[in-house]
Amino acid sequence: MMTSLISVRKLCFSSNRNILSCTKHLKNLTSPRCNFSTWNKQISKVLKKNKGLSIKFIQPTRGTTTDAATAPFSRQQKIIGAWLFGCAGMCFGAVILGGVTRLTESGLSMVDWQLLKDMKPPRSQQEWEEEFERYKQYPEYQHIIKERDFTLSDFKFIYYMEYGHRMWGRMIGVAFLVPAAFFLSKGWVNRSLKFRLAGNAALLGFQGFLGWYMVKSGLQQQPLPTDVPRVSQYRLAAHLGSAFILYSMFLWQGLTQFIPINNLPNTSQMRRLRIMAHSIKGLTFVTAISGAFVAGLDAGLTYNSWPKMADRWIPSDLLAFSPTWKNFFENPTTVQFDHRHLAESTVLLIAAFWFMSRKAPLPPRMRMAVNALLGMGLLQASLGISTLLMYVPTPLAATHQSGSLVLLSFAVWLTHEFRRLPK
Repeated sequence: MMTSLISVRKLCFSSNRNILSCTKHLKNLTSPRCNFSTWNKQISKVLKKNKGLSIKFIQPTRGTTTDAATAPFSRQQKIIGAWLFGCAGMCFGAVILGGVTRLTESGLSMVDWQLLKDMKPPRSQQEWEEEFERYKQYPEYQHIIKERDFTLSDFKFIYYMEYGHRMWGRMIGVAFLVPAAFFLSKGWVNRSLKFRLAGNAALLGFQGFLGWYMVKSGLQQQPLPTDVPRVSQYRLAAHLGSAFILYSMFLWQGLTQFIPINNLPNTSQMRRLRIMAHSIKGLTFVTAISGAFVAGLDAGLTYNSWPKMADRWIPSDLLAFSPTWKNFFENPTTVQFDHRHLAESTVLLIAAFWFMSRKAPLPPRMRMAVNALLGMGLLQASLGISTLLMYVPTPLAATHQSGSLVLLSFAVWLTHEFRRLPK
């Protein structure tokens, strides 16, 4: 704790009858020798001499130092922060489980959606056979699974995968709504956080709707007999994107309850780094969404070479569809091409940010976020290339999808470190 923590712009103690001037204490509080412990002792002395008084306002000066500048967090804030981190962790688990469900072709095994009835899986042999017969009536079984030696035991596996994903989503709802109601009843939630929690609740419900809306697209007959039954890549991208946004909201709000604001210098260098940090976060998110289109179209199985695509920098079928805009969302070649170069651009931007920030006066925690972002960016790129070259093995592909969320987490953390002090 350096000078910025104990430099005081306004220190005012108020009672019901008068306002006590504390000018004589400012000299001690702003002394360079004053640390956090001394600061607390000085405040305690004032409170003991003036019983019944309470701190009305303490705010540090916006200076040029990079030390953290905020008051200690309350016990209630830390409890709420831990809860929000827990919700973020559950969202992370849902993304991993959803990715594995898709990679194991399990997502279309439950052919209807009912909020309460879905919570009870088949138990008896007869119930399992009835559920299996319902599954046989839909395109995935008729056009793909029917040709395989697919038994009831195989169906149970894919059913439990989808069942686990759905139940995990319901558990997130319970883990969020029940504590939220408790904290609100206790009066622990301030006005600004109330609006944010309302947004979380709305997005959580919308996410559940998107999940079924996505699955429903894969249960319909395809326009052409040669089309492979699969969920719409548009709906898959929307479902994954909303999950990433919900996770980021939980993570950001959790960090706010634990991490103090950095009192960064208001210089052109810091403004450029702040803009770059938010650009990295946005580009990371866009790259992840482009990955959802790759997954939805099985585009990872088209050109399994790197850095070129079949010995060409620009493949011949890049714009084969008409109208042209459809290539960017429905042509597997174009979708993979876009994802490759978005990922490469993300890594290059992260590397440039790391290089530019080397001489910036960043505090240690912020420096750690920058280094973690660079390390994860390089690891994620390696995972993506390996997944492509090895023809998308399930464990590696699931790790790559999880890595995108880890990379986004570091980007969110970094931009959170760049928060501005309230005026």
